[in-house]
Amino acid sequence: MIISTKGRYALRIMTALARRSESAALRELAAEENVPYKYAESIMSMLVKAGFVESTRGKKGGYVLSRAPSEYTLAEILGETETSLSATDCAGAKEEDCPHAATCPTRPVWRALDETVTNFLAGYTLVDLMK
Repeated sequence: MIISTKGRYALRIMTALARRSESAALRELAAEENVPYKYAESIMSMLVKAGFVESTRGKKGGYVLSRAPSEYTLAEILGETETSLSATDCAGAKEEDCPHAATCPTRPVWRALDETVTNFLAGYTLVDLMK
């Protein structure tokens, strides 16, 4: 498992939004966080679809968080932006999808690692990133 650029950028954009008391234009956020605008558009689309961010219209339109920064965990955000947080393909797979699942000596280790990573990321919120 490697956190992709998309996941890292999503965390930075969400943190930038968390620091604001009013909506922010995507161009402004992208420039502030040094995220290519087209990439930021793709990420923002995912964040809106997940219900993490809302768009506002008008002269001061832009994006705002849907909830308080303390209510977003890194695990939750990365869970939406990453294909998987699993260390290996087989660790996250259903047992019937892996022909070696029942006898694989390493699968319990990968599953424990996945659980550790998820729990670690769940222990941090946007508030922690704002510090």
